[in-house]
Amino acid sequence: MKAREELMVPKADVRTYYDRPVLKAPVWKWYIPAYFFTGGLAGASSVLGLGAQLTGRRALRRASRVAAFAGIGASAGLLVVDLGRPSRFHNMLRVLKVTSPMSVGSWLLAAYGPAAGVAAVPEITGWFPRLGAVAGVAAGVLGPAVTTYTAVLVSDTAIPAWHEAHAQLPYVFAGGAAATAGGLAAMCAPAAEAGPARRLALMGAALELGATQLMEERLGEAGAPYHEGEAGRLTKLSKMLVGAGAVAIAVGRKRRTPAVVGGGLLVAGALAERMAVFHAGKQSARDPAAVVAPQRRRLAAGRTPTGI
Repeated sequence: MKAREELMVPKADVRTYYDRPVLKAPVWKWYIPAYFFTGGLAGASSVLGLGAQLTGRRALRRASRVAAFAGIGASAGLLVVDLGRPSRFHNMLRVLKVTSPMSVGSWLLAAYGPAAGVAAVPEITGWFPRLGAVAGVAAGVLGPAVTTYTAVLVSDTAIPAWHEAHAQLPYVFAGGAAATAGGLAAMCAPAAEAGPARRLALMGAALELGATQLMEERLGEAGAPYHEGEAGRLTKLSKMLVGAGAVAIAVGRKRRTPAVVGGGLLVAGALAERMAVFHAGKQSARDPAAVVAPQRRRLAAGRTPTGI
């Protein structure tokens, strides 16, 4: 009898006050997803550089560490542009709050940046090789956290397209970072030493594509932005670029031209994916139903709604 009564209850019409958005869309500009991208490139390149150091691949080590230094340098510049002035980053280091992804990320960057810079010095100038080796180990150890902390940062919000993807988004970012670092190193290092870079690029591409597909499936209705508007177009573009880049590197193997083309496609694909995630968050925040419907389901299940 109870089941029959429940069937007679009409489906709830998710509405808000005059259908206005419940959340304010992120005010970030393009340089924030670019910051996510360059930071991921830096972290994954440091991991690849540490592997090259341990296996005696000098040219691959040099290419990876220079890429890591360039990536974290670009990240610092993009972050300062967003903050407005450098002193604001310094102010974030006054307190360490382990429950805040932003606080932990600030300290992580403060430790990783100098390590990546010192590791690159002997590769560029030839000075202090022992100090560079020690710094390379430190940067390589911190690298995985640098590639994924921004995914945790955006997931720790009430925006459905980001929050509901908290279990998959770090893998999407990690895969994109690995594909970028491997693809760029395959472009720059001699073919004889670029084997680990090619393998990292292929594994990263597979992880990025697989995690993105899983994220879209698990999101359900909250994943609609990844199929619509600017985010939808960027998502399709990213998948095409990453897939084509992986094929070029796999087929070309040790040939120079396919490595350059494939690496470039992987880099472009990972950047497009960061942009897609960024725009999906904006589109999701502007959709009242995407915010209210999950909140109501959590209340019905006896759970605390997001952001309360």
